[in-house]
Amino acid sequence: MNALASEVRPREAPIHIAVMALGGQGGGVLVDWIVALAERRGWVAQSTSVAGVAQRTGATIYYIELVPPDPLGRTPVLAQMPVPGDVDVLIAAELMEAGRAAQRGFITPGRTTVITSTHRAFAVAEKMVPGNGVADGRRVLDQVRAGAQRLVADDMQALAVAAGSVISASLFGALAGSGALPFEPEDFEAVVRDSGVGVEPSLRALRAGQAAARDLSAPQVLAADAMVTAPRALPERAASARLQPLLDRIRRDFPAEAWDMLGEGLQRTLDFQDLDHAARYLDTVAGLVAFDAGEPARRAGHALSREAAHWIAVAMSYDDVIRVAELKSREERFARIRGEIDAGADDVVGVEEYLHPRLEEIAGLLPRELGRRVLASPRMQRLGERLFRKGRRLRSMRLGGYLQLRLLAGLRRWRPGSLRHAQEAEHLRHWLETVRRVAREDYALAVELLRCRRLVKGYADTHARGSSRFDRLLAAGAGLLGRPDAARRVAELRELALAEASGTAFEQGLEGLR
Repeated sequence: MNALASEVRPREAPIHIAVMALGGQGGGVLVDWIVALAERRGWVAQSTSVAGVAQRTGATIYYIELVPPDPLGRTPVLAQMPVPGDVDVLIAAELMEAGRAAQRGFITPGRTTVITSTHRAFAVAEKMVPGNGVADGRRVLDQVRAGAQRLVADDMQALAVAAGSVISASLFGALAGSGALPFEPEDFEAVVRDSGVGVEPSLRALRAGQAAARDLSAPQVLAADAMVTAPRALPERAASARLQPLLDRIRRDFPAEAWDMLGEGLQRTLDFQDLDHAARYLDTVAGLVAFDAGEPARRAGHALSREAAHWIAVAMSYDDVIRVAELKSREERFARIRGEIDAGADDVVGVEEYLHPRLEEIAGLLPRELGRRVLASPRMQRLGERLFRKGRRLRSMRLGGYLQLRLLAGLRRWRPGSLRHAQEAEHLRHWLETVRRVAREDYALAVELLRCRRLVKGYADTHARGSSRFDRLLAAGAGLLGRPDAARRVAELRELALAEASGTAFEQGLEGLR
């Protein structure tokens, strides 16, 4: 939180307010409250809005102009949109919206009070990057702070949730606490009471936002890397007696530096398939432990075992149609969705899923030989093009849609005999054979080749594109064996591949390597 003391504006000065909010954040409610606040004191108020669809759920710019009563009774001429350099108060319901406001020139040094939430709702551009495309919120906040006259920043979403309300209420409270408007705190509360909807939770959120605006401590914003959740410590006791021997094996046969990651991998592979699959996961990682001994391994914190525990678990819990259907039909997912939209016990909530499997994904569900024959048949290829050219929309909150998802998820027991499972197992075998061969001569290079599995993710076209880059990088990296800069070059190429979806920089890097 960072609110600087200020003098109340002269009553004769018009006030120009811009509000940047995402769809579903209650930006319209906040604007209505501000207009009602001004009109309550006899001011002339006008609000306009321009909806957008390019950012997340659609970012909307609201513009409010407040004009004090004219002694001569003249009617003011009000603008329709905020003008760069002429905004007195900028309210952003999400951190990147504050950054976008700065880009548009809505934040003026010596003039603009900025009130922003520091939480994040990731943009499409951040999500589509193959690696971690999350923008650094700390840098954005620093730029906003440098351009604003005053800054009020806190996680307004968290304050609202803790109060049982929505972010518009905590932002309204922050506006009250900032002193940017010549109205009393009692006026703000009266507006909320007059609204007659969710009054008590909204008042709690308002007062929390007001307190945040008066707090002079620095706002806490996580960097992109800090958003990655650290693995949990390996528990002493397993949740079931059948799982306990696997925990005991981790402590007995693996370096302590890898225990937490092995515990996470065990849970992931168990959730993906069954106990036998989790046991095979430990067997697979154990095949690399012999190469993780000696002084280089100790200096590196047994990085080979740790990275193997991480990325082998990812490889052995790949995304297929069965996995996607299972995740989409889980009870906790529906509970999370209801919680996110604050649905009541009697509210009916509809969820529409978008699925676009290709013929390859459908054939991957079949037994190995049958799936191969399907993919090799030109007739089946033509039929698959007609049947799966377009995506499918499925309403999972309805019985028919939900049962379709559960039917697909129920194929889990037959997954080990499927074509897709055989393909993934072969891909895993080739990758780890390469890593073992390299580890005999270059420990650091072997670690980097394990980390390259990060390129493979998702399903359908996303999976195919990532797998292609992974295969080419694996071959190129193994070809560098014997060069002192091999590990560094592989790491650089991997980051190039993760930096952009198009892969242009990665292709250029491979060409340079050749």
